[in-house]
Formats: sequence, structure tokens, C-alpha cells
Amino acid sequence: MSSDVQSPRQLFYDGEIKSATSGKSFQTLNPSNANTLADIHIASNADVDAAIASADRAFPSWSQTPPAARARILQKAVALLRERNDEIARVESLDSGKAYTETSTVDVLSGADVLEYYANFIGGGGLNGETTQLREDAWVYSNKAALGVCAGIGAWNYPIQIALWKSAPCLAAGNTMIYKPSEYTPLHAQTLAEIYREAGLPAGVFNVVYGAGDVGSYLTSHPTIAKVSFTGQVSTGLKVAGSAAGRMKYVTMELGGKSPLIILPDAELDNAVNGAMMANFYSTGQVCTNGTRVFVPRGWKEAFEKRLLEQVEHVRPGPLFDEATNFGPLSSAIHQEKVTEYIRHGIETDKAKLLYGGLGKPSLPKDLENGYWVRPTVFTDCRDNMKIVKDEIFGPVMSILYYDTVEEAVRRANNTELGLAAGVFTKDINQAHRIIGQLQAGITWINTWGESPAEMAVGGWKKSGLGVENGRKGIEAWLQNKSTLVDMSGTVPTVFAKL
Repeated sequence: MSSDVQSPRQLFYDGEIKSATSGKSFQTLNPSNANTLADIHIASNADVDAAIASADRAFPSWSQTPPAARARILQKAVALLRERNDEIARVESLDSGKAYTETSTVDVLSGADVLEYYANFIGGGGLNGETTQLREDAWVYSNKAALGVCAGIGAWNYPIQIALWKSAPCLAAGNTMIYKPSEYTPLHAQTLAEIYREAGLPAGVFNVVYGAGDVGSYLTSHPTIAKVSFTGQVSTGLKVAGSAAGRMKYVTMELGGKSPLIILPDAELDNAVNGAMMANFYSTGQVCTNGTRVFVPRGWKEAFEKRLLEQVEHVRPGPLFDEATNFGPLSSAIHQEKVTEYIRHGIETDKAKLLYGGLGKPSLPKDLENGYWVRPTVFTDCRDNMKIVKDEIFGPVMSILYYDTVEEAVRRANNTELGLAAGVFTKDINQAHRIIGQLQAGITWINTWGESPAEMAVGGWKKSGLGVENGRKGIEAWLQNKSTLVDMSGTVPTVFAKL
């Protein structure tokens, strides 16, 4: 549809839309039908330099702006985001392939919640340091200072939400930011920059550059960049973190997961099945915290599979703006190929039992047949050494693993290099807390899955990341501490006295 075509996206720095000097561009596509949405202009190294210089010029003034004044600007941006939720969500659906029923209720609003949280946090004295009386005539006090110019590298699964998760604490702390969205979902970035500008954010405080990994690499390795915040796959994150650490840059890494969802024998069946469905098929499975390893008591096999097969019929792929649609395509052709290959491997090589779904596309209207669709897929009787059980697929592929004892389930759940999320379903809350305490993951849930409010600090263990985002702890990653000892005794003791 012609109404879906978007205006070209250029660069944004110094508070203005800027032309890229590379002379190069790429097209972003609507994943539901593979139609072109917009031309995206690629930043050259010189463009990145110019954006960083803009942020560097803006940093002294912005970092010295009183927190309450920064808070008022960010709160105005929150109001604009909420006011324009529907129009932003519409573009987010076109760009990401998510159903509008999801983007209009989750993506923009959950990002705005985080911006509001940090605006209120700094406005209420959250950046105040500590004071300690060391002895009668000596005190220690601390201050928090911004880091400088920071780089935010976004991901394609929650584009505007992740942009806000990164920029909210960054800007609230007094830093400036160069943000590079994923090349697969870039349309939100200019919109957010313009909302920040309209809210009163000074020129140079939030800037946008576009491009693929080469642009990201140049940006994150730039000597002026003080911190890198990256969301993406583990292999890329390891490279980015290694490069940043070698240059003594601060880093926050939110990487992948292969998260276990453990259902205990006393759990309520419908809750357990609904939890497993949300942990595998929401956002078409393109969620880093997805609980794709579902551990089920062996005695539950018949009942669990029967109820799951009834529920999975309510997964409804279709037109993105149809109110009944709750399942979209994958984000890109290359990702569709990757997920399809995992499903094929599960069938042909792992020889897992295919309970539902499999190869091919779901039944769709003719105008969506060229989109990047896959079928929601469930494998059962899986083993821990299967590739589909070990690797992060990042698609709607559930693996059911049966266990005999709870101790066995916990041991197998922890048998992975990743540790992003984990969860337990049970009526016994005491046992739930004991098991959560044993699970090696940074984000855990009891009798629910996936909710990540602004107040909740989230981050991975093992190879799933470094540091946390959101909550009170989240802003600490954007600050550096200065401690000062004041001696008021009037004398300076010395060991270099005359004997």
C-alpha cells in the first residue's frame, strides 16, 4: 500500500537532519510482505566523526544542567511519546513485522515508562551522593559524574523500546549519545530524535547515524566514545566488548539466551501452558529472554501436550493491523532462512518429535505470501544435546524436555553457557524461591514470564551479558563516582618527623 511507504531517513546530529556524505543508502522492508518501506542513508566515517563532535560539544553544558531541569525535558518527551503512541506504533509494526496489537500496547509505552522512571528518579534526587562521618573531624562525601559521549547500538526486535532503554538513563545521567539502530529496523530513530528535540533537548545531546556493522564498529571504537551499550547476539557482543575493554571504555552488554522454563508437578496446567506459549510465541519468538527450553514433569506428558495443542491453535498470523492478528513474520529474509534451517535440523538431524508446525509458511492472505513468515513450531521428547535445544534460535520454536526429579531439571536447566533468564511455575512459593536461588540467570520469574517493568533491573549472567539495564542499578552504568575525604583537624600527620 502506498500509505505504508515512509520518507527517506538521513542522519540526525547538531539538532538537525543532516545529509550523509557517503552517497550510499539501503532499503528497509516490510517483513510481512517484503515491500520497500524507505531509503536509509548510510553514515560515512566523516559523518560519524561529525555526529560525535556534536555530542562532544553538547556534553559540558548538558552534564552541568541541574538534574531537575533535565528531568523536565525528559518528562515532556514522555508526554509526546504517549500522545503519539498509535502513529509511532504503526510505523514500528511496518518496520519490525510485529502485530499492531502488540506495538500499540507494549513497544512505545514500555520505552516511555523507562524514560519516565529515570526522569522522576533524577528529579527526586536520585543522583545525590553519600556523606559519611569518618571521625569527629573528618568526613567522606561522594559525587556522581556523567561519563561523556556514549554509543548506543540498538537491536531489531524491540526497536524504539531498546532505543529508550539506552537513551533514558544515558541522558538522565547527563551524558550525550550517538545512537545507531539496527539496519533491519531503522525507522524509529529519527522520530525519537525529533521528539527529544521538541521536548527541549539541546542540540547534540541525542544523535542518530545509520548503517550496518562497519558503521557500528567505527562508532564504538572511536576514541571520544566513553561508553558502549550494545544489545544483540552473543558473537557480536563478545567482539564489541573486547574492543571496548581494550580501550578502557565502559560497557553494558545485553546479549542472547537459551532460557529454561521449569514447570513443577504441582503447577496449574493452564497457567503452565499459557506461560510456555508466551515464552515462545510472543513477538514471533524474537525475544532474547524467551523460555525456549520447557522442562515438564514426565507424568504430565499426555495432559501437557494435549492442552498445548489446543492453545497453539489460537496463534493467529495475518495482516499486521487486523485486531485478531497476534503473530507476525520474522524480521528479515536472512533471519527467516536461519530459523527455517533450525526447524529443518530439528526434524532431519536431531530427529526430535515434531508436535506442531514445522517447515513452510502458515496459511496467509495472498498479499502476504512474500513475507518472512514461519509456522509456530513445537518439538517434544527433546534431549539436551540436540542443536535446537542448545542454540539460540530466536524464533517461534519450543523444545519440550521431560524430567523425573526437580533436582535433575535444575541441573539440566543450568547446563548452558548462557544465563539471561529463567522461570518456575508452581503453587509452592517457598519451593519456587529455592529453585530460583539455584538457577544461573540474571532475570527470573515465578508463575509468569516476560514482564520487564522499568523498576526491574535486568541483565544476563555468563555469556548473556555485562551489567544491567533499568531499575535503580541501571543508571549506575552511565555514571562514574568521585569520593572526597575532608580532614578538618588543622594538622597534617607525617611519618617524616625528626627523631
